[in-house]
Amino acid sequence: MNAVLKPSTLSVRDQVSKEEWDLRVDLAAAYRLVALFGWDDLVFTHISARLPGPDHHFLINPYGWMFEEITASSLVKIDLAGKKVMESPYDINPAGFTIHSAIHAARDEVVCAMHTHSINGVAVSAQKGGLLPLSQTAVIAGASLAYHDYEGIALYEDEKPRLVGDLGKKWTMMLRNHGLLTLGKNCADAFMRMYYLEAACMIQVRAQAGGGELNRVPQNVLDNIDEQMDMATRGQFGSLAWPGLLRKLDRRNPGYKD
Repeated sequence: MNAVLKPSTLSVRDQVSKEEWDLRVDLAAAYRLVALFGWDDLVFTHISARLPGPDHHFLINPYGWMFEEITASSLVKIDLAGKKVMESPYDINPAGFTIHSAIHAARDEVVCAMHTHSINGVAVSAQKGGLLPLSQTAVIAGASLAYHDYEGIALYEDEKPRLVGDLGKKWTMMLRNHGLLTLGKNCADAFMRMYYLEAACMIQVRAQAGGGELNRVPQNVLDNIDEQMDMATRGQFGSLAWPGLLRKLDRRNPGYKD
């Protein structure tokens, strides 16, 4: 499927622009943070980042690597046809390519797309009512939430338009009976949306397990959450927490910048 690419004796960092290398570092950090927070699923699921420019090239993980092992240099650069556009010894997950290529082709404003199979996320995705407004965290996570019905493992081209249609202009999606998907204009925003969505799912599962009557956040509060969140984060959203997350990662699992 992939064209023969000429091997290079240069390091990956020496072959790419500073802008691409910085994005590689952020994406590798996102992978390791997902592992650190316990949202990974062995070598499965995926996070992608679209490179700047008109070519719709994007970076994705080498298939078979644990998320805690991902480095900036190991990320595979491919086009929307799934072909490598830079020499790499690694393959990619075909299901990851299907989901992420659909999103990057349809949404130019999306830089990072993050998909997980977390236990809490899958548990709530299996519930008929989906995410319920039971907590402040759920209210934030649900402010831009779409749903997509399960069609089996995401391998087939004909699912792409349905996935994109269900997503619309939303920034988070619950893949029913499957998992969670968040998007961002950078890796920090995609990670922060996943943090809120995953935490909201965990809270919901625990609240339901308590067995008591559940108290839902009223609609008038839901209607104002976007404005309040913008004020609370000073309009920075994920970028506000990202430097601290990278410092945490440097303490707990350095090496992602390699």
